[in-house]
Amino acid sequence: MARIRVAGFGVSLDGFAAGTEQSLENPVGKRGLELFQWFFPTRTFHEMRGDASGDTGSDDAFARRAMEGFGAFILGRNMFGPIRGEWPDEQWKGWWGDNPPYHAPTFVLTHHPRASIEMEGGTTFHFITDGIEAALQRAREAAGQKDIKIGGGVQTVKQYIRAGHVDEIHLAVAPVVLGQGEALFDGIDLRSLGYRTTEHVLTERATHVVLAR
Repeated sequence: MARIRVAGFGVSLDGFAAGTEQSLENPVGKRGLELFQWFFPTRTFHEMRGDASGDTGSDDAFARRAMEGFGAFILGRNMFGPIRGEWPDEQWKGWWGDNPPYHAPTFVLTHHPRASIEMEGGTTFHFITDGIEAALQRAREAAGQKDIKIGGGVQTVKQYIRAGHVDEIHLAVAPVVLGQGEALFDGIDLRSLGYRTTEHVLTERATHVVLAR
């Protein structure tokens, strides 16, 4: 049976999964890229950029698990782009260029309708205006027997956790302190929701923790 997963989600030692002042220049907020220093050296990341080099090992194994085997993705509006309010035009098509890394139907939560966008590599962005349950239903239909990834951002992940939909959470805890930003688990009692630690692996760049229900 398909699972709903959060995977490869960077978080600081003080619990922030994005920095402040997210913008075109700082997609995950100021200092937010510090949360992903474990990911950028991996072979998985390098292959996404058309390069066969990069590190293998535990970080790469978790990176690959975080990107492969999904039949659909769900993203929040902020994860798709920095634009707020009504779509001014059809030009913005995400942060990733013509060939985004999803390679599957990807459902973007928004309050403002927009036609679907078919990209290279099998990614099609569908814009869902009637909430997280509708997006999940569409994702289930698209994914078939494959898993569904809740790709972010922080508020989208929190909504799906609170609603009881997320089966597994993989956190890559970076050895940095952001001090401020978007707190991932603020107001969420993971224990009462049934989560327990099923894996924890320490590498030079992160501590990988997997929580499951």
